[in-house]
Amino acid sequence: MADFTRGLAQCGARVIGLGEHPADALPFVVKRSLADYIRVPSLVDTDAVLARVRESASRTPIDRVECLWEPFMTLAAELREMLDIGGMHMAQTELFRDKKKMKDALDAAGLRTPRNKTATGSDAIRAAAGAIGLPLVVKPIAGAGSAHTHEVRDPAGLEAAIADVGEHREVSVEEYIEGEEYTFDTVCANGNILYENIAWYRPKPIIGRNVEWISMQTVNLRNPERPELAPGRELGRRVIEALGFRTGFTHMEWFLTPAGEAVFGEIGGRPPGGRSVDLMNYSNDFDVYAGWAQAITRDEFNQTAHRRYNAAAIFKRARGQGRICAIHGLDGLRQRFGEHIVVEDLLPIGSLRRDWRQTLLSDGYLIVRHPELARTLEIADAVGTDLQIDAR
Repeated sequence: MADFTRGLAQCGARVIGLGEHPADALPFVVKRSLADYIRVPSLVDTDAVLARVRESASRTPIDRVECLWEPFMTLAAELREMLDIGGMHMAQTELFRDKKKMKDALDAAGLRTPRNKTATGSDAIRAAAGAIGLPLVVKPIAGAGSAHTHEVRDPAGLEAAIADVGEHREVSVEEYIEGEEYTFDTVCANGNILYENIAWYRPKPIIGRNVEWISMQTVNLRNPERPELAPGRELGRRVIEALGFRTGFTHMEWFLTPAGEAVFGEIGGRPPGGRSVDLMNYSNDFDVYAGWAQAITRDEFNQTAHRRYNAAAIFKRARGQGRICAIHGLDGLRQRFGEHIVVEDLLPIGSLRRDWRQTLLSDGYLIVRHPELARTLEIADAVGTDLQIDAR
């Protein structure tokens, strides 16, 4: 988020921050990039936020509202409506937040989505599961990432999913799509795609986010124009058109089946998380944060996508509970792969281990890159197996 703020300032925008934290607590790169800062007691107190921003806008006009974090996309839409400015308003934002409305709109456009039903409560979820049939996926209607998302292959798995999502959370019960999972990410201006990107999840998040020992990988692909990915690129472009997205970042997830069919997963009107934006930069040797800022302020994208490297982020989870006490294998990886390891960001010794179910970043990550995909995967897999973090 700090780099998106930096990108706007570099493009000449007068950036006003909106947040809960004291201005002095903001990172230096953010403070340096802001022309002003509106502090509110709580971003979830919508009426108070609207009133505070309305007061500020009466003194200094606001031309755009940008939000890059899923939980506050709706707040951003309400601010745009209150200020009577462009960007996604409530009705369109719901298409990117409510997975049922999202899929209904795409079904109406003739695009391939998983068969799905909306349900709230154990009885409704069981009924929806019976109608769709196993295997299936249970996930929240409004959410980010894979939190509370379950792969269900048998009755016991269905009951475990119901116990996790609870009686009051609205969920989507969907057909499970076999195959690999990819992203289709774009930067757009006025409905035109100015930059597009494809990343590969290894393994699918629904697996990696629910098995503790797995070191999940996001692999940014140097060549998104590989023939087998063409159905996903075409699907992504049609999704953006069908949902009427105009300007900013999009992040779509889709499945490539063994038969070569592209099936829609979901889309957000925002950038991907989990350091995926940084992977784009390491793949291209450019600044996509500045490119996004150019798109929303000037309707252009002047960064050159060199596509020199595949880049992979490998997320590590500690063994044991408590505080980090040892890191094994890092020196050996440095010796073997040297310059191909471009980022090391692991929790230091003595840090409290993070809750692996609540964060993709887990207890740290490495980013590696290489021009050849096979070599990139070899290095990433070596990090997954040879780098170990202990906690006690």
